[in-house]
Amino acid sequence: MTADESLSRLDDDYPAYMRGRAAELLGTTPGFLRAIGEARLITPLRSEGGHRRYSRYQLRIAARARELVDQGTPIEAACRIIILEDQLEEAQRINAEDRRTGGSPSPSAAA
Repeated sequence: MTADESLSRLDDDYPAYMRGRAAELLGTTPGFLRAIGEARLITPLRSEGGHRRYSRYQLRIAARARELVDQGTPIEAACRIIILEDQLEEAQRINAEDRRTGGSPSPSAAA
């Protein structure tokens, strides 16, 4: 294994966790991960053997979903809230970049 391959395993998007381990880290069940996958909040990658694998980034999203569900939010609503939060964060990032560069808002930020 090269140094570059080793570093890729540290990437937030590298699918390092199998479903059981991911559920254990989140303190939830594999069924919860399956449910947020069905709601299209996260899409795990598949290993060559067909096992679902999750990245650290996906686990952070799943942890946010679990937090909302634990507060009594239905899972479908929690997933939608997280998607909207992500869209808002991206729009704010684009606006901040436009202010820094003096450019006009991009078409995607206006939508």
